[in-house]
Amino acid sequence: MILGILIGAIMGLTGAGGGILAVPVLVAGMHWSMQEAAPVALIAVASGAAVGALDGFRHGLVRYKAAMLMALCGLPMTHLGQQWAHVLPQYVLMGVFSLIMILVSWRFYKLSKQTQVAFEEDALRLAFIHSETGKFIWTPVAALVLAAIGVLTGLMTGLLGVGGGFLIVPLMRRFTHLAIPGIVATSLFVITLVGSGGVINALLLGAQLPVTETLGFVGSMITGMLLGRQLSHRLEAWQVQLGFSALLLCVSVYMLVQATASYLS
Repeated sequence: MILGILIGAIMGLTGAGGGILAVPVLVAGMHWSMQEAAPVALIAVASGAAVGALDGFRHGLVRYKAAMLMALCGLPMTHLGQQWAHVLPQYVLMGVFSLIMILVSWRFYKLSKQTQVAFEEDALRLAFIHSETGKFIWTPVAALVLAAIGVLTGLMTGLLGVGGGFLIVPLMRRFTHLAIPGIVATSLFVITLVGSGGVINALLLGAQLPVTETLGFVGSMITGMLLGRQLSHRLEAWQVQLGFSALLLCVSVYMLVQATASYLS
């Protein structure tokens, strides 16, 4: 429950990025393998994301058609990713996870150094938003971009047991004109759908969920997320980003050390 409150608070502070810490925290805190931690982490992350997505729906921020397209493309890939996770050695999964965390840490560090978040390189904007309705202007290119984001998110969700917000948010910022609040809300809805599908796939593949630990982790994570969202109003964005970057870097180093130890043993 302590681990759940910690991860939930980070999710509340960072929007959609904190879920990437759920698996390594369970691996370190509960001494589980990544294959054991991933389904529990997915349930917790999907539950927490659902709370945030409902709030996004209430404020009209979720672009649900785009989210449904990404989820439909991502769900089949969760099954493929989980199949890979069951055949790959533990040290490979940990090594890949640690490298991804280092990249995400670097991204948040760069964000913390920016005085304002602004779109750059307009030529990369491939999915546009209607100025009056705030909804996507659907073209074959826009659909392809969103589908590709869904495929990549689903693969990472299945392989590593992560929610995928660390991919969806920067990719949608890079390739679409959707505003940040809409991106985060839409990302949370995608995480809810893809994460739920990932849990079902894991159960079909024979994953065993410790009921008591899972329920405790999920409940405390949602509580922590609500607390984190309240705390986020008292902190500057750059402070949250810099602190999250440092935390990710520390955890990634731990995972890299564990991967090396697993390989040598």
